[in-house]
Amino acid sequence: MAGRINDDDVKAVRDAVPIDAVVSEYLQLRNAGGGNLKGLCPFHDEKSPSFQVSPSKGLFHCFGCQEGGDTITFVMKVDHLSFSEVVERLAGQAGITLRYEEGGYNPSHQRGERIRLVEAHKVAAQFYVEQLESAEAEIGRKFLAERGFDQAAAAHFGVGYSPAGWDHLTRFLRGKGFSDKELTLSGLSQEGRRGPIDRFRGRLMWPIRDISGDVVGFGARKLRDDDNGPKYLNTPETAIYKKSQVLYGVDLAKKEIAKTSRAVVVEGYTDVMACHLAGVTTAIATCGTAFGSDHIKILRRLLMDNGSARVIFTFDGDAAGQKAALRAFEDDQKFAAETYIAVAPEGMDPCDLRLAKGDEAVADLVQPRTPLFEFALRQIVARYDLETPAGRAGALDEAAPIVARIKNTGAQHEVAVQLAGMLGILDTQFVVKRVAQLARWARDRGGRGPAPTPAQGQTFTAGSSGPSGPALNLRNPVFATERELLKLALQRPELVSPAFDAYGIDEFTAAPYAAVRQAIMEAGGAELGTQDPQEYLVRVREAAPDDAVRAMVTELAVEAIMRRAVDVAYAGEQLVWVRRRAVDRRIAEVQGTLARLGQHADPQQLAAVQQELMVLQRYNRALMDRGADAL
Repeated sequence: MAGRINDDDVKAVRDAVPIDAVVSEYLQLRNAGGGNLKGLCPFHDEKSPSFQVSPSKGLFHCFGCQEGGDTITFVMKVDHLSFSEVVERLAGQAGITLRYEEGGYNPSHQRGERIRLVEAHKVAAQFYVEQLESAEAEIGRKFLAERGFDQAAAAHFGVGYSPAGWDHLTRFLRGKGFSDKELTLSGLSQEGRRGPIDRFRGRLMWPIRDISGDVVGFGARKLRDDDNGPKYLNTPETAIYKKSQVLYGVDLAKKEIAKTSRAVVVEGYTDVMACHLAGVTTAIATCGTAFGSDHIKILRRLLMDNGSARVIFTFDGDAAGQKAALRAFEDDQKFAAETYIAVAPEGMDPCDLRLAKGDEAVADLVQPRTPLFEFALRQIVARYDLETPAGRAGALDEAAPIVARIKNTGAQHEVAVQLAGMLGILDTQFVVKRVAQLARWARDRGGRGPAPTPAQGQTFTAGSSGPSGPALNLRNPVFATERELLKLALQRPELVSPAFDAYGIDEFTAAPYAAVRQAIMEAGGAELGTQDPQEYLVRVREAAPDDAVRAMVTELAVEAIMRRAVDVAYAGEQLVWVRRRAVDRRIAEVQGTLARLGQHADPQQLAAVQQELMVLQRYNRALMDRGADAL
């Protein structure tokens, strides 16, 4: 049975791997103020960033979908891994040797399935690279050389060669400790008549990496005429490879895409290589499938969806390329970035263009020239006979909705005028009004602004996805102050300790906040946070009774404190306000008791209640006069 990973080792992994470094592998982060970073959430679709990361606390939280947690939680959710798989992956990156408490350490049996499949691909990729140097691979080296790729280029992209025999890789991986089941699950082998055989044989091999840099699949190019398979053969869908969710070259391009807010989408592996070698290091490609919604999500997180972002598609000039361009335009509205198309002269792809005209021609090709919507319009108009009224009407019917989808309203009007000219319709205003009407209908059907974050006044109710309990309106000063005090207790415990740990659960009137106060108490109190802040937050999250409270803890630990300069005086104000309101509530209760007792109450009982009221009123005056010093 697989052993449980030692708790101290889990803590060491959390401490060793900064959360911002891990999250930055998946999306672009920018300064959010208060030491936090923000980006587009990878767990739901959004156009303005509500996903925040707190490097100092090792936590993330999305104020849009309420997902949150630490570094390990993030990787578990984004890569669909188990807890142990994530710890093992991060430990490997940090050079930490893990200890297992039941039965010792046995990597071949105790690592998760995904980790094993990724390891198998890593070993296979190195095997293929080494095979490219063999005599048999001369045909592969010649193929690369004819397309302008030398040995250094092949090494940079990890290009390799799969031997033509039946089971060279299969036997090699068996020798490395991988089981037949793991080899078939990985897609590296397939079932033959007498057991597993290599899936890829006698082909040039491109490793396909996910955004974090792990090899998850391969693209294999046919080299010989006697190979009856397709020109390109890709890894089948596996637990780690989903062709609609990977972009070839994104591991190499992601930093430059985020830095320049520009991405170039090409059609093949050699096109990506040609672009990168020509200095266009933002080039990426799909892997045997059309560019679709999941690919857009990857790019949007890197581009941060700012208004200056550019996505340039390069497609072959043939009919298939034009069809691909139009298909890409169908998803254009899912980008905040402006989209363009670049078609090389004579219909050449970037690889052919580099061979024929050099690196500079490739760099020139991808300079934004033709907006994708304009290309789409020209393709539509070309299909109609504009010499006839019916042809002009048909072209307008198909083209007007495309113009109505242009995001920039000023450009929308200008293009509508251009469309009238393209169609030969003299009544320009008729076309402009038609486009405006379609745009208005589209907005009425689906136009919705971004949801406000909790800091902007969101209300949580028992029926929402947030914590259960009564309505939680942050415009209510009571709730706002309780929230602020809990944020201080989680983020700046040194400012509220030890006073905070003396506060009762009932001093927090909102049920979600009372639950967080309970979790802090069960974790050892805010005093613990002054000694080891990150371990303190881990313990509070673990003490939460359910996911809703755990999400609230993360949210409060990441959300910005309302005042820019946070000091002891500000913390004292929050402590006093929460305590004073609790005292006021108790005074009201005691006064009610006195009213119920009346004149004929037991003298001893009456004296005790009056004494309590006097003490409370005196304490309340002290809080008013002396502030935090009276706590």
